[in-house]
Amino acid sequence: MSGNGRESEGGEEEVRGARRIPGPRGAADDLDLASVPLPPLPPPGGTAPDEAVPEQSAPKPERDAPEPPAAEPVPGPGPGPEAADGGAEAGSGAEPVPGGPGPETADDSPEARSPELFVSSAPVDLPHQVLKALLGAWALSACSAEETAAVEDHLTGCAPCADEALRLRDAVGLLHTDGSLDLDPTLRTRVLDGCFGRRPARIPVPEWAAPYDAETARLDALLRDIGDSEWHAPVRLQWFEEERQVSRRTTVAGVIGHLMAVDGLLSAALGLDDPLDGGEAPLDPTERTETYWSATRRPPTRAVREPWRAQSHELIRTASFAGRNVAETSVSYGAFALPLQDAALDRAFECWVHGGDIADAVDYPYPAPSAAHLHRMIDLAARMLPGALAGRRGAGLAGPAKDLVPAGAPGRSLHLEIEGHGGGDWYIALDSPAAVGAPERAVAQVALDGVEFCRLVAGHISPVEAAAGQEGDREAIRDVLFAAASLSRL
Repeated sequence: MSGNGRESEGGEEEVRGARRIPGPRGAADDLDLASVPLPPLPPPGGTAPDEAVPEQSAPKPERDAPEPPAAEPVPGPGPGPEAADGGAEAGSGAEPVPGGPGPETADDSPEARSPELFVSSAPVDLPHQVLKALLGAWALSACSAEETAAVEDHLTGCAPCADEALRLRDAVGLLHTDGSLDLDPTLRTRVLDGCFGRRPARIPVPEWAAPYDAETARLDALLRDIGDSEWHAPVRLQWFEEERQVSRRTTVAGVIGHLMAVDGLLSAALGLDDPLDGGEAPLDPTERTETYWSATRRPPTRAVREPWRAQSHELIRTASFAGRNVAETSVSYGAFALPLQDAALDRAFECWVHGGDIADAVDYPYPAPSAAHLHRMIDLAARMLPGALAGRRGAGLAGPAKDLVPAGAPGRSLHLEIEGHGGGDWYIALDSPAAVGAPERAVAQVALDGVEFCRLVAGHISPVEAAAGQEGDREAIRDVLFAAASLSRL
């Protein structure tokens, strides 16, 4: 029996470590909770030390206020005498502890404490797929500290994710705006090679059409970058006629119209629609261009880009589906004719040259073609030089032949050495177009840079300015250089 006459259901020793139900918290706006220390609580369990648990009592209810609901009993080792006397002790006048722990924080769990005390940068345990999905955010430094630690810990043991993370970090470097925005001229070729390496095209573009495909794509990329007003920028086209350099003034849109008009010769050879109505249009490239320019009622605008690009796509598509035999189809230029494979290379050369004219007019960088494509363009010009030299000799513009030989036999030659980008060695027959150039019959040598030689063939520089190095027969050197300039046209 206790002093108040009620029976005790357990000994005093059994409830020494039991927790009492705390009283209600003080209002949050009345107290500075951060400055109030938490009351010390004994550890849970039956091994608590024999110390008195801080007692907390609820505040006295105001008059006419509803009574608060009875608190649920807290399970413990068992009721004891002190539990039976709890009602009397609650009203003994003990002051409540301000800001004391409420029912949800009565235990000493980590959730009951301030979250700042438990912030840690240790790696969290995440599955592989989640960590792989975080690689992009990690490369952009957008992960939290825990996620960053988890990703970096994962990269030390996962080789595929480490490779992917390295590639993503390299890609992030391209997002900086302090570098040049101009693309590498070889980027398109490398991307296509990579794509075709993984999945070859069912019907690939013929090898002889690849330079035309590449140069039209490069010029189209330039045209997409210029504004509407730049389509009317003045462009001066230059070429050689009768031993002198001539020029023609037009606009950027006029140059694209010129390319589309001459490309119509290839369209007609493949049975496609000629933009100039091939039944009446002339075959000479200069006359075709003049016909197109005079037929347009208004100055060409950027609207000419779409039909030109559609025409180039159709040419490449048709040549790809036609098979190998179409490469030898004859394309007439009026005064001469070329096989389709050489005509496509000729159009690629002119597309690059006029692309450079447009780039100069709008102050835009425009590098040379790839080395492989430039080499093929130089080779076409070198193969055309004997015929051009014979034509000039027939017109009295070149020296007479000195050593005629049968067709196919080695004859007197000039060694054309092209240095640098797309370079190589060619031997030009001097006396007969049917002769074969041979090193043992070389009587002169000319050394030129690859791009400079192409500028000479395009009529952009004079023969005197082009010769970087020469040795041997001076007359042969002069005749070949002027024959190269005579290959140019509008």
